[in-house]
Amino acid sequence: MKRIIVDYKKLTPEILSLLVEKYPDGYDDKHIIKFKNAKNESVEAVEVRTKDTIYLVKISTKLEVSMADFDMDDYEDDDFNESIVDIQNREEDEDLED
Repeated sequence: MKRIIVDYKKLTPEILSLLVEKYPDGYDDKHIIKFKNAKNESVEAVEVRTKDTIYLVKISTKLEVSMADFDMDDYEDDDFNESIVDIQNREEDEDLED
């Protein structure tokens, strides 16, 4: 399983959607993962998983605002909806192969 650290600035609508789905009321201290990065700096993140990837999303006040303001209706674009379905289908297919 891949582990990817994602900064707020590089959040995709898909990952943001997964975060909002997992933490509909926001996250708290029990959801925060603390670790040291390659530069030995302390990093705090919240985790969201897909079938093949663990995303560690760095915590910031901007992340909290984005999650609070997130509205799926803003992303009703067919390409966005298809990409979420594609991600879910691809993950299901990979599970069947394992």
